[in-house]
Amino acid sequence: MIALPEVRGKLLRDEPLGPFTWFRVGGNADALFIPADADDLADFLKAIDPAVPVTVLGVGSNVIVRDGGVEGVVIRLAGRPFAGITTEGDTITAGAGALDSMVAKASARAGLAGLEFYAGIPGTIGGALTMNAGCYGAETKDILVSAWGLTRSGERVDYALADFGYTYRHSGAPADIIWIEATFRGTPDDPDAVAARIAEITARRELTQPIREKTGGSTFKNPPGHSSWKLVDEAGWRGRLFKATGGGAMFSELHSNFMINPGEATAADIEGLGDAVRADVQSKLNVNLEWEIKRIGRPL
Repeated sequence: MIALPEVRGKLLRDEPLGPFTWFRVGGNADALFIPADADDLADFLKAIDPAVPVTVLGVGSNVIVRDGGVEGVVIRLAGRPFAGITTEGDTITAGAGALDSMVAKASARAGLAGLEFYAGIPGTIGGALTMNAGCYGAETKDILVSAWGLTRSGERVDYALADFGYTYRHSGAPADIIWIEATFRGTPDDPDAVAARIAEITARRELTQPIREKTGGSTFKNPPGHSSWKLVDEAGWRGRLFKATGGGAMFSELHSNFMINPGEATAADIEGLGDAVRADVQSKLNVNLEWEIKRIGRPL
């Protein structure tokens, strides 16, 4: 059993993770830690054995937690201490636990353009920093000024935009940094105009993506010169049920780069579907699809 230090937040052993993910699947965390604030998290990281694996889970919108659960400690940055959003001049500062969509709405209230695309990303700022999240022609690298986080040993590190080494859906920053807060810069604009563009993105997303389903957002990155959804379509996987160990998973009829859990899927069903489609697209179309969804934990 893992030796766990005293904390001010919540520290739970053998905690189910499925309810924290959009797919609603997956096993238990050996331990789940919901820190009270950044200082609580820093103290925890300094005290826990460095050999214990640590995994950060945001709102679980773009992740598959495997059925065997997650080894070590899963950290979830939840609540007001990690979700604050403030504006000053042409900048917005947001906690890593803040929803991207809420940051977009804050930009409208502040009359700042450039962050509207965050209304179309179903995740948190921490995830956006980690993967250079983007959509509709814009990416995190286009608006980020700086961010700070904690190392695995609990020490604070500060990063400017250039330090991230961003490329498409990838950051060059060390993967074990737990981001705490980020500052973005927008362009002054009429608040109503910004709000109208956000409303347009939201309406478009509702019409074209299965946001009412148990889904995980975009499954695959777009390969150079291709759209992933078109490749999935061409390989014949839209709406086709795949079963591995449970009730099965499928790519949405509405958007064929979105996997959905239609009811009783297991994590093995969902990940197995993705791997089957990758292999089929490679075989039929000679194109390599790379996962955008993160897969964590142990298979059964």
